[in-house]
Amino acid sequence: MTRVLLTGGSGFIAVHVLEALLTQGHSVVTTVRSEAKAQMLRDTFPNYGKDKLDFAIVPDIAEEGAFDEAVKSDPPFEWVIHTASPFHFNVTDTKKDMLDPAVIGTTGILKAIKKSAPSVKRVIITSSFAAVFSSKIGNRPGYTYSEKDWNPITEEEAIQDPSSGYRASKTFAEKAAWEFVEKEKPNFTVSTMNPPMVFGPIHPKLQTLDTLNTSNQRIRDMMLGKMQDELPAAAVYVWVDVRDLALAHIRAAERPDAAGKRFFVTAGYYSNKELADNIREQLPDKASKIATKGGEFPEGYFEYDNSRTKDILGVNFRSVKDMVKDTIPTLQAIGA
Repeated sequence: MTRVLLTGGSGFIAVHVLEALLTQGHSVVTTVRSEAKAQMLRDTFPNYGKDKLDFAIVPDIAEEGAFDEAVKSDPPFEWVIHTASPFHFNVTDTKKDMLDPAVIGTTGILKAIKKSAPSVKRVIITSSFAAVFSSKIGNRPGYTYSEKDWNPITEEEAIQDPSSGYRASKTFAEKAAWEFVEKEKPNFTVSTMNPPMVFGPIHPKLQTLDTLNTSNQRIRDMMLGKMQDELPAAAVYVWVDVRDLALAHIRAAERPDAAGKRFFVTAGYYSNKELADNIREQLPDKASKIATKGGEFPEGYFEYDNSRTKDILGVNFRSVKDMVKDTIPTLQAIGA
């Protein structure tokens, strides 16, 4: 059993990490923004007592010193899995509302661990393929993306629109983490997870149709008949099942050779047409309300190298078909 601090525990990815940690017998303290969120997680995992599942309230991770108390524990923490990202209400100033909070949220927990949690040996950070992929270069046929790649986005480009701001926030936050390790030489190692589109089952007590993660909104909209005329293009055509991503976080903490590395955690290609085909197969009564036109995989697209995730973390990725089959009942449970 390992004592683990998990940040942002009610988030879509984090709750799958939490479930996997609990199932494996670990003792977890998770940060949440409010007592209401803590109670939702207690209701979701009712069979675990305070010795296995406890909470620390951190209302705003972008505040200076936000994690100073949360990192203190008896028994002390050995791992920290940092999935939390700042909550964006109305973004009016991209730098102030998105970029700075993302960097502060990441460096803040690293500073707190170094200062007050000397027992922590492994820190796993949820980054994103947005910190790897350069949207301005386009589909790059023949090019192979891997952990070696960084999004070259600048602060000037970041403030042009919200999607650029999001990609930049992920890039700058991850770079800040690696710079912290290089300069501060802490007694812990860092690994980062860089997933693309994340699909998969939800926990119905924690989400509504309006609060779904962006990727799953595509499946929701197809189920609700909101894509009857034509399927849209995807933002990127690589994906991962949230359960495989959760396992990757834990394996990265467990395995010494994962230390100090980025992981491009992807199952491979998908398209909105493939999602639609699988939903129609699972829900024949809704088939006529899901477009058959559009959403195809594009001609000429980049290649991907996920060998590090397979070789070091030993993740065997689920298929689109299995993901859709498992996701549909969880979305039906909240009204889709």
